[in-house]
Amino acid sequence: MLRIVSLLPSLTEIVGALGRADALVGRSHECDYPSGVEALPICTEPKLDPSGSSREIDDAVNAIVRDGLSVYRVLDTLRDLAPDVILTQDQCEVCAVSLSDVEQAVADWTGGKRPRVVSVAPSTLSEVWASITQVAEAIDAADAGRDLVARLTDRVSELGERTGALPRPRVACIEWIEPLMCAGNWMPELVALAGGHNLFGTTGEHSPWTEWPALREADPEAIFVLPCGFDMARTRAEMHVLEALPGYADVRAVREGRVFVTDGNQYFNRPGPRLMESIEILAEALHPELGPFGHEGRGFQRVSPS
Repeated sequence: MLRIVSLLPSLTEIVGALGRADALVGRSHECDYPSGVEALPICTEPKLDPSGSSREIDDAVNAIVRDGLSVYRVLDTLRDLAPDVILTQDQCEVCAVSLSDVEQAVADWTGGKRPRVVSVAPSTLSEVWASITQVAEAIDAADAGRDLVARLTDRVSELGERTGALPRPRVACIEWIEPLMCAGNWMPELVALAGGHNLFGTTGEHSPWTEWPALREADPEAIFVLPCGFDMARTRAEMHVLEALPGYADVRAVREGRVFVTDGNQYFNRPGPRLMESIEILAEALHPELGPFGHEGRGFQRVSPS
């Protein structure tokens, strides 16, 4: 059987959705879905403490990058597992181990067959679906890949039709709390499909750093706080940083009780099959008249105004 190591949570999810989780022999330190992958050997580790606050993590990352170093290291476990295929990414060197990290790690492997390294770098929703096809072909699951992409695109189209004629509230999606960053890449598309109008970030472009006065001036009608790598509890623990900003209580979304913390770790920031659920989370929060999708409390929570 093909031996697969996935070094990115979204790619691990894709392998699982393709019905090939049984072929996984190793994972990254962050891969935690589908259930059961936690038992696999870990092949990467961060060079910083990922449990810190958003400010502490940003400071640590900047210090490492200033020294010209990678934020992550590839462990010798990867070589010991003798994979046939290694799945990785070359979109963001801060978010996960990069293609260059993997290539450097396997450069001096001698003896036996070299593993095939498959790297993805999606920045739009269509590119996410294309990456599913790419992975499927690399792990001999091309038919399953076509079926999965067809199901996902059908679900997206159906939801887009339901939200198409609804009022479109102005939305700010916060991807990092301190310093402040709003979400780019595929997030503006997700907001539009969910029936919102995205205020910050451009489809297909990296998430932009944002100044608070600009966000306050934009006066969004809804705010989603979805830090990359943070679950809801961790995000709630940092809401005091936003709440202390000048004029926060005067922003329309805050006044009207339309600030939402989300599970930015499991959803939104993982370019894989659960982006479909991410759209549903946005739609459920923005347009409760559509009926519940079942994500409130699990994928998002409303922050009550102080």
